[in-house]
Amino acid sequence: MFPRVKQGGNREHPHGYLLIVEAYREGGKPKQRVVANLGRLDKLQASGELDRLVEGLGRFCQQVRVLSASAGEDGVAARTRLWGPPLVFGRLWERQGVGQVLRGLAAQRRFGFDVERVAFAQALQRLCVQGSDLQGSDWVRGVEAEGFAGLELQHFYRTAAFLHDVRADLERELFERDRDLFGQEVDLLFMDTTSLYVWRDTETRWLKRGYSREKHPELPQFVLGVAVDRAGWPVAWELFPGNTMDRKAFLAMVEVVRSRLRVRRVLVVADRAMISKDTLKTLVEDREAPFDYVLGCRMRQQKEVREEVLARGGRYHGVADNLEVKEVRVEGRRYVVCRNPDEARKDAAVRQAILDRLEAQLRRSPKEVVGNQGFRRFLRVERGGMRVDRTKVEADARLDGKFVLRTNTELPTDEVAKTYKSLWRVERTFREEKSTLEVRPIYHHCDPNRIGHIVASFLALRLEVDLQRRLDERGVNVSWPDLMRDLGQVQAVYLDVEGRTWRIRTDFAGQSYAAFAAVGLRPPPRIALVEEGGM
Repeated sequence: MFPRVKQGGNREHPHGYLLIVEAYREGGKPKQRVVANLGRLDKLQASGELDRLVEGLGRFCQQVRVLSASAGEDGVAARTRLWGPPLVFGRLWERQGVGQVLRGLAAQRRFGFDVERVAFAQALQRLCVQGSDLQGSDWVRGVEAEGFAGLELQHFYRTAAFLHDVRADLERELFERDRDLFGQEVDLLFMDTTSLYVWRDTETRWLKRGYSREKHPELPQFVLGVAVDRAGWPVAWELFPGNTMDRKAFLAMVEVVRSRLRVRRVLVVADRAMISKDTLKTLVEDREAPFDYVLGCRMRQQKEVREEVLARGGRYHGVADNLEVKEVRVEGRRYVVCRNPDEARKDAAVRQAILDRLEAQLRRSPKEVVGNQGFRRFLRVERGGMRVDRTKVEADARLDGKFVLRTNTELPTDEVAKTYKSLWRVERTFREEKSTLEVRPIYHHCDPNRIGHIVASFLALRLEVDLQRRLDERGVNVSWPDLMRDLGQVQAVYLDVEGRTWRIRTDFAGQSYAAFAAVGLRPPPRIALVEEGGM
């Protein structure tokens, strides 16, 4: 049965009648019959009779009674747990096979607790909150997830040591599953390095003081190498002592990928600002280095690019919307010049606006233009004054909408350009990695546990990249912090009412429902009876 409003009255004074209607079938056809006519809707609402009727009926409906109950009433107790992130990331955890792999690796060990559940709790903590394992063992008590009840601090410590021990096997098995699950053909990988400092004064075999990207040279650190595929999916990682140079880390990462994952080809794709001068020298000058590379060039600073490559003629050909390419070779060195016509028009418009302001300023007060960097690159200082240097203007116009790549591969020019353009996905993965790998504070007193702590962060990174990729495929545009905030608002509220425990799901907020849909997860019911007699 259900309510329905039947329109009545006349044109000047329309009103509706509230009916209780029952649906049934007769001869296979759906029909309805009126069970009760409750009267005019406007009068029922004005008199309050409808509210009293609904309230009275609610006493005979358990779910309505629960939803209308509030904490503090006699016989009512409430508590809340985080539910959205465990549901969404738990789905991805099983789809990626991480749980199955960990259970297999732990099968021959007698832990006395579910090490796979603790590993998931550690990864989930990295995604939701920053903190140590000590903080995580307390945080997990407020999370609604299967197998989290009874987890203790010692379980977190022992699981960190376990993740260190099985790190290589875990990575290899996940890599094989990824290829089957996603149909990956790993024909090229992108690599980068970063550093992670630890709040410790003493050095160890792994913790060493070295060049700190995080501006803490006084603290010992790890150097972390990461390899991802062209879609930004993390496939390999390796730790090095904190004083390891980029060049050595890159070479070691290649050997890790080749030996552990049996990937023969490694293509380094990078902007020049991403890697050090020593690594660039290795890539460009060391003919025995086991790298193929595609590197972005600094067009203004590199004389050969500025004076030779960009000055060469030749036809561009289109490879995608707003992307044209041509090849230039200088003494055997291969360059690919890329141009975006839309960006070229924008660059020209910006430059013209700068020139207009510059010329106006020169007429008013020439001395004030010297300190303006935007003006300075078009100025020519002469005895007795300053003027716009048209040669510099023409040289700048030669760069409009362009970027230049250098490569030692024989890939087609369009493939070189597309490979470099895909770098934004990889850079986003590395940005996510450095966000997800905010593993500090690390309070473990031994290197194996510290390394296991970082392995849990990589498991979290896999979940983050997977969800973000699924959202991208659906055209859902949301920042990661906003998404995690929305998911965090999906909570399980437990109510003890009249000797029964009910679980209520809070409403979806923002893009939280989109996350459930992206992973193919049906939301749990709005309300469900958990057990008789209270928790």
